[in-house]
Amino acid sequence: MANIELCFPDMSPQDMKILVKKNLIETGKGLTESGPIWFNDFAVNSKCVKEINGADNLESDKPIILLVPHFGCWEITGRVLSLVRPVTFLYKPLKRRYFEKLLFSRRQQGGLDMAAADKKGVIKIQRAINSNKVIGILPDQDPGEEGSVMAPFFNHKVRTMTLLVRLARKHDATVLLTWAERLHQGKGYKLNLKKINVVSEENTLESDVGLMNHEIENLIKTNPEQYLFNYKRFKSILKY
Repeated sequence: MANIELCFPDMSPQDMKILVKKNLIETGKGLTESGPIWFNDFAVNSKCVKEINGADNLESDKPIILLVPHFGCWEITGRVLSLVRPVTFLYKPLKRRYFEKLLFSRRQQGGLDMAAADKKGVIKIQRAINSNKVIGILPDQDPGEEGSVMAPFFNHKVRTMTLLVRLARKHDATVLLTWAERLHQGKGYKLNLKKINVVSEENTLESDVGLMNHEIENLIKTNPEQYLFNYKRFKSILKY
């Protein structure tokens, strides 16, 4: 509730209540869909994607970075796209070792390679992009003080990852905002790959990160109930 209030301060109490309810329903969908997505083969997952927009953007001669916010069914994006081109995805390891090992085994298959969000993982991501491979990053998490800057997100300066924009600028990469929107009545997903710009004219890290956050904001506004608002995105300014 607190995160939604911060993002939509001008929303009426009634509309806020409706959005919170819809968001809780979408969160429930996210939990129930995770099992089938994790434990089914990637080819089975791909059958759930009924439409793909922007697939031609994967044909870029430049290195490709998939910017994947926690919107809709983000888990299915790498699985489906790895059937077309090998993808190396950065992910945040789970604290419980058993579940981390299980989840890693279900993610690391076929053309999908996983890199933990630590020093070794960042090196792995850098090697992948140096080899002109597709990499995927979920940058809308609070990474802590290291590797982050305070940048605007829904008019609040919050701690934001810098890795994606630094790689985009260094390698002149094509950045694709990537999301799998849930279709109504459990009819599957619509996968989208939209070419965006995260390299600012100001040529500063803060401006680049601000551009990235703005693109994520615009996506959230199209269908806010499908964003993971229960994540502690604002913990750098709030006490949850």
